[in-house]
Amino acid sequence: MSDTGFEALVIDEAEGGQRAAFQTLTLADLPDHDVTVEIAYSTVNYKDGLAVTGKGRIARRLPMVAGIDLAGTVVESRDPHWQPGDRVLVNGWGLSETEWGGYARFQRLKPEWLTRVPDGFGLDEAMAIGTAGYTAALCVNRLEDWGTLGHDGLPVLVTGAAGGVGSVAVALLAARGHTVAASTGRPETQDYLSALGASSFVSREELSAAGPPLRKERWSGAVDSVGSTTLVSVLAELRRDSAVAACGLAGGADLPGTVMPYILRGVALIGVNSVTETHARREAAWALLDESLDRDKLASMTRTVGLSEVPRIAEDILAGKVRGRVVVRVADGDVS
Repeated sequence: MSDTGFEALVIDEAEGGQRAAFQTLTLADLPDHDVTVEIAYSTVNYKDGLAVTGKGRIARRLPMVAGIDLAGTVVESRDPHWQPGDRVLVNGWGLSETEWGGYARFQRLKPEWLTRVPDGFGLDEAMAIGTAGYTAALCVNRLEDWGTLGHDGLPVLVTGAAGGVGSVAVALLAARGHTVAASTGRPETQDYLSALGASSFVSREELSAAGPPLRKERWSGAVDSVGSTTLVSVLAELRRDSAVAACGLAGGADLPGTVMPYILRGVALIGVNSVTETHARREAAWALLDESLDRDKLASMTRTVGLSEVPRIAEDILAGKVRGRVVVRVADGDVS
């Protein structure tokens, strides 16, 4: 392989904090891991927004190539399980935090981080799903395993529904026959969410307002990416013995509630950590996505940008201006 330079978005110290800027790297700069991947696509998640803008101290060692997701093709491997030409993706595993990530044309990776891209997805579609969609699938699997979705005819609630996790969660749940209520602070996204499968809507303000610890039972389960007072409200309105899968903290990391929903209604708070999830659950999540995610709906929630646009998109996603999923084209040409 030629060791010519390639562009990467690298986080480093800047003005007393962290900030990402474009640098030219070579293959010699990459970590000494066993599998070299030519990256075709990455994506922009909320965590990427925090990392790239420096508004959240995501990178724990510097310099750090940003990007918590990547999809591409193996070009060199010292591991017998991975061969040149294999299509792979990586979600989590510390990318952009402790390990160099996906905002670069090439990356060297540990073999245990890699997941084969299902035959039913292009590399671009794998990143249209990305960590956000994969996390949504983890949540749906955990809730279906819990076994109360749809009980008493109650809908499943998705908070932050117009975001990346929420959009895929709505589409997956609806495709699997569940009635979905979507919570959003952007009324203009209701037509978009209806097209994905939402049948009713709850305002962000309604769920973020303080209220009693137990309220009318409204939901047979929930996917929450917001946290804080919104999650407290969801717990207070869950049907007895049901569960919420919590995977985000866009509204805050605090949980200003009481134990009453847990001990008086027997509800459960299921934490979903997509970063270090087991291979078995990762494979089950991607199998669910391959089986149930409508490709046309995936396309409708996705737009593609170039690597140079990531700093602007990072600001937009933190400001709540991004709807659905953003795919980042890292390579040039036809790489899907």
